[in-house]
Amino acid sequence: MKLISWNVNGVRAALKKGLLEFMEGSGADVICLQETKAHPGDVQHVAWAAGYTPHWYSALKKGYSGTVIFTKKPPKAVTCGIGMAGHDDEGRVITAEFADFHLVNVYQPNSQRGLTRLDYRVKEWDPAFLKYLLKLEQKGKPVIFGGDLNVAHTEIDLTNPKTNRRNAGFTDEERTNLSTLLDAGFVDTFREFEKGPGHYSWWSQMMNCRARNIGWRVDYWVASAKLKPALKRAWIMPEVMGSDHCPVGVELT
Repeated sequence: MKLISWNVNGVRAALKKGLLEFMEGSGADVICLQETKAHPGDVQHVAWAAGYTPHWYSALKKGYSGTVIFTKKPPKAVTCGIGMAGHDDEGRVITAEFADFHLVNVYQPNSQRGLTRLDYRVKEWDPAFLKYLLKLEQKGKPVIFGGDLNVAHTEIDLTNPKTNRRNAGFTDEERTNLSTLLDAGFVDTFREFEKGPGHYSWWSQMMNCRARNIGWRVDYWVASAKLKPALKRAWIMPEVMGSDHCPVGVELT
């Protein structure tokens, strides 16, 4: 099963930059998009790539956040949110249950410039999201989640770790929380296949950063350790344009 995740930085903008063509050529069974910045009615005129059915979870606030899962095979169930008041207004988590696992599409909150949302991110959101994942596992199926996690886990996951140490996405608190999640029984699928530096999924739109590959790896597929034997490959697609992020993929046998 081939899964792709992409923060498109606005689905309407991405549609003008080749999103449908990418979907048609991807060969993916499931495509998860984040930061859609749209409600279903905003794109009701779109004829989505052949075979895909969209499952939307939009933020209450117009033009903000949001996620959507495109599936070729109907999931057993689709759930929006993590079931906690205060966390579920921004359209950040949508879950599709399949025969062998729960698939979660997530757009984690950014701690923001000046770290104005850091406390919310690390003290409220991260623990609540981990609790949700563990609750899914307790239902008897492993979990795989993909999306923009808005954190670079280790120093090799961004070009300039020293100068970004206390910037949003590379604080000790955010990195520690991701380590805590992984230690709870999950694996960073990309790092199962690639141990080296220089692999990024987001680049600033300033100073020609993408062409110079000055970036961050903030987009992931993370899986329950039980799925580790089923991992066939995981990859990043920096050649795919259309957003300040690029797609990331994982394939399960």
